[in-house]
Amino acid sequence: MGQRQRFSKEFKLEAVQLLKQSGRPAAELARELGIPRNRLYKWAAQLEAHGTFPGSGRQANAADELTRLKRELARVTEERDILKKAAAYFAKDLS
Repeated sequence: MGQRQRFSKEFKLEAVQLLKQSGRPAAELARELGIPRNRLYKWAAQLEAHGTFPGSGRQANAADELTRLKRELARVTEERDILKKAAAYFAKDLS
């Protein structure tokens, strides 16, 4: 089994532009570019839907990210409060 092909953002944009502007069949363009025809359609759909190409891997959900950040903020706030109390205690002890 071969290595998975990765294409740059510029290559994908150029391929989609060729598909839209050249008027040539997608199968012909895909053959010339050395990619499957359905991948060319997939890139066009992604560009249409998102305005860019999403990265590989799991995409973080906005709600999940917000929950994670709130949890982290609560933890950091608690740590800060503990450090403030400790600093006040030791400052009083030195006086």
